[in-house]
Amino acid sequence: MATAALFLAVAVALSLVMTLAWLLVVRGGRSGWIDAVWSFAVGGAGVVVALAPLDGWQVYPLRTTLVAGLAAAWALRLGLHIVQRTAKGGEDPRYVALREEWGGRWKMRLLWFLQIQAAAALLLAATIFLAAHNPEQGLRAGDIIGVLVLAAAVLGEGIADAQLTRFKQDPANKGKVCDAGLWSVSRHPNYFFQWLGWVGYAVIAIDLSGAYPWGWAALIGPAFMYWLLVHVSGVPPLEAHMVQSRGDAFRAYQRRVNAFWPGPQRKDRSS
Repeated sequence: MATAALFLAVAVALSLVMTLAWLLVVRGGRSGWIDAVWSFAVGGAGVVVALAPLDGWQVYPLRTTLVAGLAAAWALRLGLHIVQRTAKGGEDPRYVALREEWGGRWKMRLLWFLQIQAAAALLLAATIFLAAHNPEQGLRAGDIIGVLVLAAAVLGEGIADAQLTRFKQDPANKGKVCDAGLWSVSRHPNYFFQWLGWVGYAVIAIDLSGAYPWGWAALIGPAFMYWLLVHVSGVPPLEAHMVQSRGDAFRAYQRRVNAFWPGPQRKDRSS
């Protein structure tokens, strides 16, 4: 199969999947299903492009299997977590804010927004592809480091999500800000670990010998995910919601704890 044909087919499939997510929401489904569908779609596309046999690409089968397995593990863990959260909770505050902003045009605006998400999923799948198709025979140090980074990212994101879930389940914490565990060193540790996973793919893809120059293109994955999480659809809308719902308690949390990068808490000098 030609590479262009593969990515065209995957692009069409991602577009259709996100259109189905749009139909689910506009017909009354909770907006949280969008992120669950997107997570499964990215993982599924990543597995397909990692394992698809392509003309002109030499691969090391163990590497392609490892990369595909890690993509599937990430997608299943995150997707199932969002499914569980959405089934038990209400609307995602980010999508609620967008619906209010878009007003009567929200259905069509949401459709186009989800097509942009489909394009983002394709870009991230390309990062997985570049890691899986590093042609170096045998496992290298970069493979081992990349796998460890990816494993740490999946584990860390899972721990952060579990800590936040436990915090929310305690009635005594109603209206409070989670400032425990990983949430005491980063306001968004789940986003940090999600970004870290894409660093792992880049580490696997890059060949310092210069024999695989395409590997450097995998850096677009972590760069794009950082921009998306920190500046677009992650931190900004979620923090705006938290300031509105938690007020001064969240503002104090912002002064003490880094938004993204884990680090020691700062002293709040405002009091």
